[in-house]
Amino acid sequence: MMKTLLNDLLNLFFPRLCLLCQTPLIKGEEHICLHCSNNLPYTHFTDLKTNAACQLFEGKVPFVAATALLRFEHGGYGQKLIHSLKYHGNKELGYQLGRMAAIAYQKSGLFDTVDVLLPVPLHPERLKQRGYNQSEWIARGIQSVTGIPVDTTSVSRIKKTESQTRKQVYERQKNVENIFRLNDSEALKNRHALLVDDVITTGSTFLACAASIQAVPGIRISFLGITIA
Repeated sequence: MMKTLLNDLLNLFFPRLCLLCQTPLIKGEEHICLHCSNNLPYTHFTDLKTNAACQLFEGKVPFVAATALLRFEHGGYGQKLIHSLKYHGNKELGYQLGRMAAIAYQKSGLFDTVDVLLPVPLHPERLKQRGYNQSEWIARGIQSVTGIPVDTTSVSRIKKTESQTRKQVYERQKNVENIFRLNDSEALKNRHALLVDDVITTGSTFLACAASIQAVPGIRISFLGITIA
């Protein structure tokens, strides 16, 4: 009772606002109001083998499925959400976006055969600087809906790379070469791993992560990004 009263007082004097339109959130809304949630730039990728995300990986690495929830456009809602998640300490937003992705794709069959969620790792220095791995929080959100376990130890990032933001396709590929290391082959043996990240641009980071595990016996790989540029 006291906790509820305190929360009501806090909301009265310091109302929680929608990240996108700055209107006060009502009970049941988290980070994004219902109106903005309904108007997000959803990709509506219904075919998980031929959509625009799949085209980035086609012929480069064997994969089962690939998709992204939202479109990432300059100044758009997708970019605002990712910037809040990565640069403004809003890790809980990652959890919500993961839940949204899980609910959106639950009926598609994407998760039916997935054994493990593999968030793309951050370099230890970047992790210490940011305080969290946004991809892990997305994966935790997916786990809360699907029950699929999250693996944060089998693969690690061993090279700190420069930001990919202003790099061209070839530069992005060179920037992420051999940056991941497989730590535990047995943990992924004969498993279907869903790689999870916040943004898909050229797919180079996903491909580098996939390259570190593709020699694992019986491994199957799928990709899920929250946004795609």
